[in-house]
This record gives sequence, C-alpha cells and structure tokens, in this order.
Amino acid sequence: MSVEIRESDDFDAMGEALARAFHDDPVIGWLLPGGHGAAGMFATLARHTHAITETALHGGGAVAGVALWDPPGHRPDHETALPGLLAAMGDRAHQGLLLEEAFAGHKPAGPYWYLAQIGTVPESRGTGAGGALMRAGLERCGGLPVYLESSKESNVPFYERFGFVVTDRFTLPDGPPIWGMLRPPQS
Repeated sequence: MSVEIRESDDFDAMGEALARAFHDDPVIGWLLPGGHGAAGMFATLARHTHAITETALHGGGAVAGVALWDPPGHRPDHETALPGLLAAMGDRAHQGLLLEEAFAGHKPAGPYWYLAQIGTVPESRGTGAGGALMRAGLERCGGLPVYLESSKESNVPFYERFGFVVTDRFTLPDGPPIWGMLRPPQS
C-alpha cells in the first residue's frame, strides 16, 4: 500500500487521527482519563503550538498517521492555544501544565529538532505510514539532533531503528514513565 506524506492544515482531521492513534497511550490516559477531549487537544496543539504538521495518507486520501515537528528555537503560541486547550481539556488542563514542566526539565541543551507527536491510526499500523512519516521528518532535519519523548516502552525499538537512543527515563507526577530519546547529529 502506498503512503503519501503531505504537510497539512486540516487540524481537526489531525486531531481525530492522533486521538485514535493514542487511544491506549498511558500519558493520554493520565492526562485525559478515557481520552475525553483528546481530539480537540491534539487539533489545538497542531494548529497553535507546532511548526510543521504532516499527515500520512493512504490511497483515497484516508489519514493513516500524523507527525508534529518543531525546528530548533521554535516558540509555541501558548496564548492563542489556551482557549482551545481549556475547551478540550476542561479541568484537566492543569495536568497539561504538569506534563509540559516535566518534559521541559528533560530536553537536551543546544539546538535540536523536536518530534512532539507521531502516531498512526489503529487500522494503518504495520502499513509503513509511521516509518514514512519518520523518514520524511528526519530528512528535513538536515543532520541536526532530534529529540522526542516516548510514552510507551514498546515504541522504543521503533525509534531505535531510526537512530534514536534512550537518554533518560523519568516518571510523570503520579503518572506513567517516559523515555527521553535523542537522535545524535548525523553527517
């Protein structure tokens, strides 16, 4: 099955796809029990906080996966994102602040690309959509370091295939573990 990677501004479709991709994710379960509000949260993050939003499309245009990237030095627009995040997350928005604080304390020094989210919808797993998204994003990074957080230990081997190494393991406050992973500079 062929996969097409395309930058997208269909934020609602990306939000729905990421909510489906992360339906069983421990961090989303900690952040939004039952996943309530996840689609709106992901759509808001794609629209207002991340610089590059890409979709993997299968024939017929069905969204198979989504990746959200930030180049070195990117500054998210939290002020513009806040109303959408509050609408999506309600009284769980404070968990989002805890998550951001925890993540900020473990990011590498120096310039790096950041892979904020990457996920494939359940029916597209194993079709190559995730790998295609990763290859397209890494090609854009021009050999600079790339950092991500894996919220599932079972996903660590996928990232390792692309040159990422675990640099840190930390636990969210009263929550699940996270694996910080860095892909060193490439020549």
